Amino acid sequence: MTRILQWIINIGYFIVGILFLPVVLYRMIKSKRYLRGWSDRLGFIPKRFGERPAIWIHSVSVGEVNAARSLIERLKQQLPFYEIFVSTTTDTGYDRAVKLYGEDNVFFFPFDFSFTISNALRRLKPAMVILVELEVWPNLVLQSEKRGIPVVLVNGRITERSLSRYRLVSAIVKKIFNKLDCVMVQDNTYRQRFISIGVNPSNIIVTGSLKWDGASAADSMESQYALARAVGINTDYPLIVAGSTGDDIEEEAIIRAYQQLRSQFDNLQLAIIPRKPERFDYVAEIINSRGFYAVRRSKYPDGTAGPSGMVSGRATIILGDTMGELRKFYALASVVFVGRTIADMGGSDVMEVAALGRPTVIGSHYDNFKDAVDKLRQADAIEIVDKPEKLASVIGAILGDQSKARKMGENARNVVLANQGATQKTVEKLCEILGMEYDKTERGIATPVLK
Repeated sequence: MTRILQWIINIGYFIVGILFLPVVLYRMIKSKRYLRGWSDRLGFIPKRFGERPAIWIHSVSVGEVNAARSLIERLKQQLPFYEIFVSTTTDTGYDRAVKLYGEDNVFFFPFDFSFTISNALRRLKPAMVILVELEVWPNLVLQSEKRGIPVVLVNGRITERSLSRYRLVSAIVKKIFNKLDCVMVQDNTYRQRFISIGVNPSNIIVTGSLKWDGASAADSMESQYALARAVGINTDYPLIVAGSTGDDIEEEAIIRAYQQLRSQFDNLQLAIIPRKPERFDYVAEIINSRGFYAVRRSKYPDGTAGPSGMVSGRATIILGDTMGELRKFYALASVVFVGRTIADMGGSDVMEVAALGRPTVIGSHYDNFKDAVDKLRQADAIEIVDKPEKLASVIGAILGDQSKARKMGENARNVVLANQGATQKTVEKLCEILGMEYDKTERGIATPVLK
């Protein structure tokens, strides 16, 4: 039965691949995507030698790589004799993982054909495979089961949109998901969604979100001031930061709000940081077409001095067109708008902003982070606008009331601190599956369980 299922899945992948090929070619030419890592994607990941056991962690892109950071750090502490390898799907995810863990420990995720996955498992020889959030690939699960390798889902979540797609192939989904050794989810809402697609409830554990642990509570970052000097941000004046914007309706909306608020607040500043690098040039065009001058971070690295305030009679808007600096921009902000929430794109991470104690505004689309947003709402730590036209009034109310802004930030940070702990729960379970006993002391190392 398993062999028949693999053939069905492989044939399905082949058909989808043929249909999707023109899109891939277009993106390769237009956006320079999918140009790297083809040997990895075909299963020829770097071959591993030696006797140390390995753990394979798959994090699809930047968000998942960042979410897994606290998990990997704790695993390295508890299981120092294991080698940890990280795979990603996107270029940006790969670059971020390499920056965190080194090129020798990172590779592109192989296409999920049975033969490519089999080749990758044979070369890596992992003792465990860990999938972050919802990266459950059928052939990876089936080939791992064939070799007796436990596969675990951590920080699990499933959106309403994904839920609808899974229900279309519910028979296959149920069979694959129930082969997982454990499903660790962020909250009870996600637990119920996994149950609704046929996952055995006894195999699901609610751990909380790893992103709470990855959100480091702080008032500032040392490197934020070098960034401010480089792009011309005056820290004596208020700054709106629009982070992880995902659609031009969001950039248009925040620019309109900025235009309205400039008459109320002297020397008001705006920085826009799009989520995807392929949109950087497009957003620069939007800024310039609205009568502003786009100060691009990529043209003003640390140590330089970008224009501040006005250029040739045009007010400046800072464009964060580099990767890995969003947290620095957030740390400089007087108020933050978190993107992909006005556009119906599922939302973006609000926890990092909360950990920095910055008052936050979002749109009404935040399904990917519903539990986090609900907790922040209950603590009066976030404002939600149901229409983009309301951005100016909501942001203006925060900028005009320092007591309100300060209280929102304090409440947000307290929510972060109150919800941390998912990393320990997750690593405890992973150690149990590996036959190890988690050591709860500060510098603890897990020990084998004697049977």
